Amino acid sequence: MGQTLPIHLTTIAPIIGVAMASTFFIMRLRASKKPTSAKKIIIPPLGMSTGFLMFVFPECRIPLSWAILSFLVGALFFSLPLIKTSAFEIKGDDIYLKQSRAFVVILSGLFVVRLALHNYIEHHISIFQTGGVFFILAFGMLLPWRVAMLFQYKKIKEQLGQKNVPSPTA
Repeated sequence: MGQTLPIHLTTIAPIIGVAMASTFFIMRLRASKKPTSAKKIIIPPLGMSTGFLMFVFPECRIPLSWAILSFLVGALFFSLPLIKTSAFEIKGDDIYLKQSRAFVVILSGLFVVRLALHNYIEHHISIFQTGGVFFILAFGMLLPWRVAMLFQYKKIKEQLGQKNVPSPTA
């Protein structure tokens, strides 16, 4: 009846990656135009954590040493530049995420490095295991970055609270 075109995961994965990165850039730009909250900082790692369900499938499972190494690479090499370029500012009574050109440049660079590593690694292990390794790497990047943002947000929220406390009258 109908024919289907052969779709190769190694071809479509980078396209999906570019689409996801583009979506992230757009979301980041929109986020800087609206006040932020602790909830908005915490939700992305919680939502992403559901991706660990991929390891229910045996094809996606990787050795624990690979998982630890992937998480550490994400935490040490990928999250640090994001932490350094993420800052908040107070506008009126609200807290906003500052727009940063450096953030966009760094995120683009990290994406290119990640794509290059992905293409190299997928030649040595299965596409499913490569997905698992890079999911953990991405989670290792996201979690420390968002935890750092949460601490920074709470610190600024404290400053904002102190700013809005009425002075005692004598």
